[in-house]
Amino acid sequence: MRVLVTGGAGFIGSHFAKRLAAAGEDLAVLDKLTYSGNRANLDGVDVEFFDGDICDSDAVAQAAAGAEAIVNFAAETHVDRSILGAAEFIETDVLGTYVLLGFARDAGIRLVQVSTDEVYGDVPDGESSREGDPLRPSSPYSASKAGGDLQVLSAVRTFGIDACITRGANTYGPNQYPEKLIPLFVTNALDGEPLPVYGDGRQRREWLHVRDHCAAVELVLREGAPGETYNVGGEEHENLELTQRILELTGADSGLVRHVDDRPGHDRRYSLDDSKLRALGWTPGRSLQDGLAETVEWYRDNRTWWEPIKSGEYREYYEQQYAERLG
Repeated sequence: MRVLVTGGAGFIGSHFAKRLAAAGEDLAVLDKLTYSGNRANLDGVDVEFFDGDICDSDAVAQAAAGAEAIVNFAAETHVDRSILGAAEFIETDVLGTYVLLGFARDAGIRLVQVSTDEVYGDVPDGESSREGDPLRPSSPYSASKAGGDLQVLSAVRTFGIDACITRGANTYGPNQYPEKLIPLFVTNALDGEPLPVYGDGRQRREWLHVRDHCAAVELVLREGAPGETYNVGGEEHENLELTQRILELTGADSGLVRHVDDRPGHDRRYSLDDSKLRALGWTPGRSLQDGLAETVEWYRDNRTWWEPIKSGEYREYYEQQYAERLG
């Protein structure tokens, strides 16, 4: 099967491309290589690479020629950046999804939209989000992803497109751009820099290893029912607990932890009911304890990958986001 993986030079997309390539599939990757896209993430992977934007219908048509399915990882994904400016998020996450759906409709092929648990918004203690629950996004990022999801569901209903949605928990693992919590805290701890914990640090998230996430997306690609949404859950922990584990694994001093002003609109808890996906045959293969230890070791052993990243554009963003908070 020939598959177009959009956003395939990013974090989860590149791991997915590696997984399908190892399974012997014929792969094309379309990625516009923004700050978080890295062509080196695909080193050694047999793919046909296209440098382009999913909002560009001509670029999509060129990259998707001959494809039997599209898996859409292409997205602007960082909440903090969306608060600073949301236009690029709306363009990529909503308009880009619309363009991909148009090609899938015309070509008569399957599309899997990779989304996020954040579209459900805050979840009270003792409850978990189910696929049919209302979407209550709290940030410009999650609102843009919810908009893309609704484009998919409307295209299935109106045009009969063969499309599915996956909504995954917070994903972590090797090759993740160091703006997200785990790679940010791991690399800062290894360098003896502060770990900026938002508010009281009692926010709760489910954590999902990237290889388990990719296994779920592949299963939905192959066996998901058209028009269906599948939650991909993880292991729930408080951010402060996760921070303590990172300190232990890196051997860093607890004095590096700095409680800073919280993010505007910060959700307190996410939780997914993923029984629908488990009924399809998926189970996670890695505990957070094992997966986090492996991830810390990867960043410890691969400074040549992340040290060049934490300069230039990244450093400008980091100063904009944290300098006043840490000051």
